[in-house]
Amino acid sequence: MQSTLVAKYGEARLPRYTSYPTAPRFSPAVGADSYGDWLAAASAEKAASLYLHIPFCRSMCWYCGCHTTITQRDQPILDYLDVLRQEIRLVSEKACKTLTIDHVHFGGGTPTIIKPEEFVCLMGLLRQHFALPGGAEVAVEIDPRTLEPEMAAALGGAGVRRASLGVQSFDPVVQKAINRVQSEEQTMEAVSRLRRADVESINFDLIYGLPHQTVASCVDTARAAIGMGPDRFAVFGYAHVPDFKKHQRLIDEKALADAEGRHAQAEAIAATLAAAGYRRIGLDHFARPDDSLARAQEEGRLHRNFQGYTTDAAETLIGFGASAIGRLPEGYVQNEIPPGLYAQRIADGRLATTKGYRLTGEDRLRGKIIERLMCDFHVDVPAVAAEHELDPGILLDGNSRLATLESDGILENNGGVIRLRGDGRFLIRTVAAAFDAYLTQSARAHSKAA
Repeated sequence: MQSTLVAKYGEARLPRYTSYPTAPRFSPAVGADSYGDWLAAASAEKAASLYLHIPFCRSMCWYCGCHTTITQRDQPILDYLDVLRQEIRLVSEKACKTLTIDHVHFGGGTPTIIKPEEFVCLMGLLRQHFALPGGAEVAVEIDPRTLEPEMAAALGGAGVRRASLGVQSFDPVVQKAINRVQSEEQTMEAVSRLRRADVESINFDLIYGLPHQTVASCVDTARAAIGMGPDRFAVFGYAHVPDFKKHQRLIDEKALADAEGRHAQAEAIAATLAAAGYRRIGLDHFARPDDSLARAQEEGRLHRNFQGYTTDAAETLIGFGASAIGRLPEGYVQNEIPPGLYAQRIADGRLATTKGYRLTGEDRLRGKIIERLMCDFHVDVPAVAAEHELDPGILLDGNSRLATLESDGILENNGGVIRLRGDGRFLIRTVAAAFDAYLTQSARAHSKAA
């Protein structure tokens, strides 16, 4: 049964649904003026979140789908940090009030490419312009290959309590094929440095579907990673989109697994992590039973945003840096993507937002339905529609995609209460897509369903 479903649905390209609508729907109709108005209207009574994008790496990983720039020199990074600091000041002025922050996330690129003293100063600037209580979660993405002891100590001293380490695969054949050679010893040393610096929670990122990967190599990587004691795992399927990311053309497409092979790899990793005591969270995360992510899932408080599954329930997410995406109650905003154009806008004293999306009532309803499906694998459509004061019929009546999924045994639909069947979990994005009003647009930019 499962192999039949993989064959039918696995090759479809679908969003990961870290937002709704997804970024291809953003347009210049929402720009800096709209963002300024939305910032001014942001509530000081509700906690917000911050995302800071550091778009630099020392070398290009060929699987990468992020907005990043390769540099061996420090000056472009220093220049960028000057602009980033200006943007922080500008945004805080536009907000007209001191916002309280519960979550701060540094992404990239490689955020730890900056010097330790620069990171400490950046955190100090955030504390000047925003209220960061002692319990705020500060997280940073790390390339273990470049984490020096001084940087690990600076992270801990600056209040970082969660670190996400890119592992992807420990198979040397796969590493060579993706231009990311990283030993188990390097990764273990990075974990040890972070633990000594009192960074309390360690996350590992793994990827399946990479060139030359096999079920056996995926299991070997998962077992080696488990031995290092991370608190969480994120296990992503490689999204091969060489039309959008030209460096991915360096990957041999003939060495990539088909949908059935990718599914086998994903399930083998999941089984290995489950056997080691990690709980499966949503589609692709795993956490220890006492982790806050696991508790949030148990209590129905799990959320999904641009960083994946999270306990962050903030309506306002402010993005800083080139290409950064933010969300406010009114909609989404995205900064200029090329760092040079981003810098020019900030130098001119303007917000860097160049596109975005203003949410409609129906968008909010569809987004809520999709988030609950992605987090809980079930949703009461009529109940959620009632909360939004909308007719559930706009989602359910004539929904041929939903009817097909039900007839294929992937889900149950009892009066609009949608629930995935046990063996259909891997197709949750396919189910979520049944509620996506914009699905047919930019499909090539998305990853495969399995």
